[in-house]
Amino acid sequence: MVHMLMAVALLCSLSGYMMFTREKLGLLAEFTPVFVCSAIACTIYFCGLAGFLLPGSAAVLAAGIILFFFFLLKKIRNQSYGNFHISPFQAGFAVGSLFFFQLLFASRLVHYDNFSHWAIVVKQMLNTNAFPDAASALIDFKNYPLGSSSFLYFICRFAGNSQGIMLAAQGALIFSCFYAMFGVIREKKRFLLFAFLAAGCSLLSIFNITIRITNLLVDFLLPIYTLVLFVMIYRYQREIKKACICIIPVAGLIMIIKNTGTIFAGIGFLYLIYVWLKNKDKSFWKNGLAVLLSVGAAFIPYLLWNIHMAVNFQGVENKFEVSANNLHGITGGKSPEEIRQIADLFIKSVFDITSRPAMGILGVDAAAILASVFAAALLKKSWNLWKALIALNMVLIGYYLGILALYVFSMPLDESLRLAGFERYASSIVVLFTGGLVLCATVDLENSFYYKSGELPDYRAFKTVESKDRYQKGIIFFMALAITLLMSEYNGMQTIRRSYKTTLPYKVYQVTGDRWFSGGKVDENRYLFYASDVDSQVTDYYLQYIGRYMLYAPNVDGICAFYEDNLIHLLSSYDFLVIVEIDGDAKHLMQKYFGVSGKEGIYRIIHSNERLAIELVE
Repeated sequence: MVHMLMAVALLCSLSGYMMFTREKLGLLAEFTPVFVCSAIACTIYFCGLAGFLLPGSAAVLAAGIILFFFFLLKKIRNQSYGNFHISPFQAGFAVGSLFFFQLLFASRLVHYDNFSHWAIVVKQMLNTNAFPDAASALIDFKNYPLGSSSFLYFICRFAGNSQGIMLAAQGALIFSCFYAMFGVIREKKRFLLFAFLAAGCSLLSIFNITIRITNLLVDFLLPIYTLVLFVMIYRYQREIKKACICIIPVAGLIMIIKNTGTIFAGIGFLYLIYVWLKNKDKSFWKNGLAVLLSVGAAFIPYLLWNIHMAVNFQGVENKFEVSANNLHGITGGKSPEEIRQIADLFIKSVFDITSRPAMGILGVDAAAILASVFAAALLKKSWNLWKALIALNMVLIGYYLGILALYVFSMPLDESLRLAGFERYASSIVVLFTGGLVLCATVDLENSFYYKSGELPDYRAFKTVESKDRYQKGIIFFMALAITLLMSEYNGMQTIRRSYKTTLPYKVYQVTGDRWFSGGKVDENRYLFYASDVDSQVTDYYLQYIGRYMLYAPNVDGICAFYEDNLIHLLSSYDFLVIVEIDGDAKHLMQKYFGVSGKEGIYRIIHSNERLAIELVE
């Protein structure tokens, strides 16, 4: 009941900020949710850096509730609540989103990286009401910024700390971005544009199929947030100062979602500069100053994170950082032969036409070229799609070169030689590449109508009866495509949810539960987890990371086989043995040496001068 009331308060708070933003900044309705969520995330992030994470979050919640009731009473007093209306698109988007949110609430974390970083960070923030510090033994990758984690903390602090709440909070960021993309449409009565863009946005899920949205990884957030920057800048290209204001929290959050966020934000900044240079009016230099100030303001969260790392994490070596003692030249200790191997594998992976990213790039390139030719030859229209195609292909090439540099100069050798994370990195840029072309095609399509909205009555807003017929068939086609793609994504998420009981996280949860402490308490006991090494779940440390998350204990090791001559010596180093999966050999040794069945469970290791003993913890 308490969590339900707090969830209602949270919704009221978010609504209050949206009302405030709409009235005071005059932003489009489509931009308001992503602007508010991004601003809240950055505010909570600043509070965390200042050491006031919980008080700051409470203040943000309270201020939003006050705004909600202030604007609600204002509407009642002015009797303006009758002006409230929902368009067919908004109703459809809300209903579709609810289907996905109810599934997110019922989903659980499965992906490896949830337990190695993204989820354990949020869990520690909720347990300590503070950002992780240099002494946080649970967090391995301390240099990862905490932008999205700050928003998840804010939502979970008041709505509940279950895995489903975490997923729904991240889903709020994702769906606010998709909603913002529809702000690119000016002619709101042209439902064909909404159907076309809906199909294009649904298409992006195909390139995110590796990780889907049922996890806390941020590789999908980065490109769709960048697409939001494109849309905001495009819609306010004649009001450059408003564009500069509304992109600040969005771009600021991008750069603290992940270290590579600066690359994606930089792409958005390049488009902002292009728009500024293109619109040379009498306020050219004033607008240039606004562009400079907005870029500088957006960099503040990123700069503060670097200062935070330099001051509070001195001497802490993090992922993708190479110690000066290990450097040999500029290649991070890698020999020319190793660099050649990395480059060869990278080139082979990039041009592997059987891979999803390569097929996506080739398919979208071909579709964009054919669409441009069709528009020029048959519609007699000069679309800007070909210009966007050239620009985004240049971005694509630069991004891939950046990934190669990451593998050569920064990433550890063992990960570089197997191109760790390549598919996710590639999928991110393909989402941006595809999404950018879809947005441009939507604008070109909008500009291709013979009559603009408002020029004629709705029933006469088509050149011919045949063009109206093609328009209606186009709506049916693109709506059917969008629904098909969304249903595929929904069914895929359902399959993952239904198969959860076959996953390792579920097996660990059944044994350990999901522990939550308060006041910064950590379980300092030493745990040894036992399970099979199927799919390298022990040797790749997947089991150990899950155990650390579930038990909230930093001292967790894993093993997939017992050796009789070393069994006593091995167990003497631990306080508890956690058997997640058992086999015949392990059962035999447990019975022989300790007189226990060896069934799945947590066993306390009793240390004494006489002999080592273990007992099942009920």
